[in-house]
Amino acid sequence: MRMLEVLGPAPALQVDEWLNTKSPLALEQLKGKVVVLHAFQMLCPACVQLATPQMQKLQDLFGGDEVAVIGLHTVFEHHDAMTPVALKAFVHENRLTFPIGIDRHDGDAVPLTMRAYGFGGTPSVALIDRQGRLRFNELGHQPDLGLGALIGSLVAEGK
Repeated sequence: MRMLEVLGPAPALQVDEWLNTKSPLALEQLKGKVVVLHAFQMLCPACVQLATPQMQKLQDLFGGDEVAVIGLHTVFEHHDAMTPVALKAFVHENRLTFPIGIDRHDGDAVPLTMRAYGFGGTPSVALIDRQGRLRFNELGHQPDLGLGALIGSLVAEGK
């Protein structure tokens, strides 16, 4: 298993709207937890088939006590098809229960949080440690066992 070096402070989430949470989320309020940030698009096959179900499994397993799973719907293509209304239907139909933010746009094709994290596409996953530091940032679906080991190592750091 590779060591998780500190990549720097985790950039703030720049979100227009939140689903599955009563109030907007900020990384500052999640300090003390390991944060799994899942960047996805609902028309991305690897997101729909692999990464988003994996995130729901993480949410079901950890339940938010030590690990917070956050989805980031980060649309950089097919903007007209992936609207907030369509995303709400997607979340409902796929029974997703973790908080999901809609990444903010400023006129550029690539949304703000996606740019800040340097995500090269979707799915992407970032791991943020209990102190709010970015420790892992990768494009592509991560195998369950490897991702679980990385999350477990970050959880163990706080004990």
